[in-house]
Amino acid sequence: MGFVLERKASSPASMIVCAAVVGQHNNPLYIQSFTDGDDALKFHYIVHCSLDVIDEKVNNPKRTGAALNETFLGLLYPTEDYRVYGYLTNTKVKFILVVTDQDVRDADVRSFFRRFHAAYVDVASNPFHVPGKRITSQAFAEKVRSIVKSFGAMPTP
Repeated sequence: MGFVLERKASSPASMIVCAAVVGQHNNPLYIQSFTDGDDALKFHYIVHCSLDVIDEKVNNPKRTGAALNETFLGLLYPTEDYRVYGYLTNTKVKFILVVTDQDVRDADVRSFFRRFHAAYVDVASNPFHVPGKRITSQAFAEKVRSIVKSFGAMPTP
């Protein structure tokens, strides 16, 4: 694949280990790891596996009413070490969050995704950004780091 996984040092209190943006056609647009280890392949695999779960949730014929318009997909699947959450925009761009904390609150995850989506809209609104291409904006990377740093300490509406 033609993407770069950025690796940043994690703070001890950080629960987020990876955040990703995946395009309409399941192409990775942005994946950032927040751990100290060399785990790029592991997080790429976790993100890739979550796409199947998102597809199942979105194409579930039993979804009706409010569930059809819900962008927050909730917990996609737990692993031994992580919990994977998903969010789907109206344009079918997927946001994936991988956390270590087993007791993370849905309200915190929803708040993270709202802020992450707003940051994505900002970068996608840039006239020099080509939709469907890898996100290389340093401003976006900084905004994501800021959102991750404040995760869990965010006020919930």
